[in-house]
This record gives sequence, C-alpha cells and structure tokens, in this order.
Amino acid sequence: MSLKGLLYIGLFGLCAVGALFLPQLGIYGYIADYCINPSGQWWGAPFSAMGLRGSFTLAAATLLGMVLHFNRLKYGEKFLSTQERWLLVFLAVIWVLFFISPETVGRYTTQDHPSLKMTKIFVFVMMMTHLITDIRKLNGLFWVLSSASLFLGVKAWGTPYGRFVRGRLEGIGGPDFDEANFFAAFMAAMLPIIAIQFLRSRNWALKIYALVCGAFTANAVILCRSRGAFLGLMAGAFASVWFAPKRIRNKVLILLLVGVLGGVYLTDRTFIERIMTITTDQGTMDESSSSRIELWKAGAKMFLRSPVGIGPGNWYQTIGRYIPEYEGKDSHNTFVKCAVELGAAGIFLFLLLIFLSYRNLRRIERDLAADHSEEANDFRQYFFAMVVSMAILLTCALTITMIYTEILWVVLMLPLCLRRAHDNAVLERGESEPA
Repeated sequence: MSLKGLLYIGLFGLCAVGALFLPQLGIYGYIADYCINPSGQWWGAPFSAMGLRGSFTLAAATLLGMVLHFNRLKYGEKFLSTQERWLLVFLAVIWVLFFISPETVGRYTTQDHPSLKMTKIFVFVMMMTHLITDIRKLNGLFWVLSSASLFLGVKAWGTPYGRFVRGRLEGIGGPDFDEANFFAAFMAAMLPIIAIQFLRSRNWALKIYALVCGAFTANAVILCRSRGAFLGLMAGAFASVWFAPKRIRNKVLILLLVGVLGGVYLTDRTFIERIMTITTDQGTMDESSSSRIELWKAGAKMFLRSPVGIGPGNWYQTIGRYIPEYEGKDSHNTFVKCAVELGAAGIFLFLLLIFLSYRNLRRIERDLAADHSEEANDFRQYFFAMVVSMAILLTCALTITMIYTEILWVVLMLPLCLRRAHDNAVLERGESEPA
C-alpha cells in the first residue's frame, strides 16, 4: 500500500471514529473527502474497489456523534433558524416538482438525481450549522478548506500540459468541479478564506503555510483559463475593498496588490487571449460566449411557458425543443437553470436564501460595531472572508450552473455558523462576567 493510501486511511479513520466523540471531526473529514475526491485518485482506488464510501461513512458517523452529544450542541434557542426553515421549503419544492414533472432521462442516469443530491446536501449543511458553532471549530474548518485547496493546487501544478483539454485544466478535484469552470470557481472562492487565515495567524509557520496554499490555489485558477472565474475574482476584489474591516484594511489592500502582481506573473499568453474575449457585443463574441446568450434566451422562453417549473434535472432533455442544435447542452447560468427547472417558487426561494445568508453577515457586523475586543476582530475577519467568498461564487454562478453543487450551499450556510458562533461567544462572555 502506498504512503498516500496509508495517510488517507489513517485520516479517514481518525475523522470517522473521532466524530463519535468530537462530531466536528466528521464535518472536517467530509469536506476534505468532498474536495479531494480520494476515489478518483490512484492511491484511493483500492479503497473504492473495496466498497468504502467515504462521504457516506463520514456523514453517518457525524450524525451518530450528533445524536450522542445532542445535549451539548449550541445552536441557540431554535433548532431551525429562519434560513434553515426556508432551505427546507426549497427542498420540499424540489421534491414536489420531482413527483409532478416528467421523468428525468439521459443526463442523470449515472449519478444522483438533483432531488436526491439536494436532500444529501440539506442533511450535511444542517449538521454543519449545528456543529460548527464556535470560532475554534470555524477556524478548523477554514484550515481544512485551505489544505484541500493546497492539495488540489499541487496536483494541478504537477499535471502535464499534454493532459489539458483544449489548453485548459480538466479532471481535478471532486465530482462537483471535475470540469474546468467549476473547479476554477471553487478555487477562486477559497482564496479569501486562505487570505484571512494568513492575516489571522500569529504563528509565522502558519502564515507561510497559508501563503503557499494561496499561491498554488491562484495558479490552479489561472490554469483553468476560466472567464467566469476571472469575473468572479474581479467581483471579489471589489468586495474586498468595500467590506474590508478598518483594522486590517491596509493589510487587505497590500495582500490584494500582491495577489494581482502574482497573478500577472503566473499568467501566460493563452490565459490573456481567452480573457480578452470577454465582451458584451454579441457580434464579436466567440461561439462559446454567444451560445450562452442563446441558451439564456431559450431559458427565458421555457420559464414563461412553464412558470411552475419543468422539474429538477429536466433542462437537458428539454432545451433541444427550443434550440435543436444545442440539445443536451447546459444552461451555463445558475439562476436561469433554477428558474426553469424549479419555477417561480424555486428562484424566489433561492434568491431569498442568498438574502438571508447576507443578512446573517450584516447582523453580525452590526452587533460588532461597538465591540473593539480581540475576539470581535476575529469575527470581523471571518465576516470579511465569507462575504468575499460569496461574491466570487455568486458571480461565477452567472456563467456556470451550480444550483445542485454542494460547495455553493456550504458557502451560503457558513454565515449561519458564524452567527451562532458569535451568539455563543456573547452568551459565554455574559456568563463569565460577575453579576
């Protein structure tokens, strides 16, 4: 057995067994398994052949750990927050449409149907928002995401150019971002998380580690040659300037400048030529960009014809009726696909969930306005990382379809983890102060 295989099985066992005693370890293990996709690696193939289902085992262990330690969970006064209740309604809409819509054929015959996948996502994010409820656990989750990004970045860096598809990096990471645009969006959204770990760390070893994570992650984004990820990073840069906490604003601007210079250094001619094709003039667009405009127009017609929704997963079997030459093609827009497949109710709930996620962040920022403690500064920095990560991912969602992608819902639900962590910190501080 290889060293990587032994390391994987050791960490997997630690997280699976440890989740029975410290349930957050199951969350960490699940996120790492989701990102790096061990079954897709040569050293993970033997375990996959033995029928070892990593994500399922980790999720089951985490759920059991939650049950065993239910009385110690700190989720606040209500088991279901407003955001979680509306997410449950969103899931209910998906299942109602699943039963009343035509059967899905073709695209989802070899993987989970969107309705089943969204159910799994719901279960996981519910566990996450009830377990990652203090700043130490949140810090651990951010390091897991940073480390997973480093692993994928190193793998991307070591991939021979001959294995690129049309000059773009493909087939890296988990099943949700096996394609270049999805992978680039994921890695771009991890950059603010890595950056805030660099700024927060007081240990120089950790700062250097975060710097290495950021360098390999940024390089992987460039190798994907993704215009959507480039636009997402532009939105992230704007959000960084707008939302940077006063106490670290100068550091954020310096880090942003270093990132831009590093990105320019890493870019090559192929990347620049592809980025230069970004335009709003449909007459000068390349075929890839113009086809997306046509797909979005067809999506609008599909929505107007069936405002209730055509059913989750049914875009691919329906688009050919509107554009025969694009039969089976994706929508390349998260919001368009949500509106078409899940109808007016689905797109309304999706936008509402985005608003509730942002509202949780704004509430934390408001509560921290008069608090100048060191702990409050930590919360401000996590607020900053989350809002920038959301800005990047939602901008990328304008050109790729992520409605059934797990990382999107993880990022949208992280603000609830931060809110509960802040509420718990305030409660603990009040209990420790003398009457």
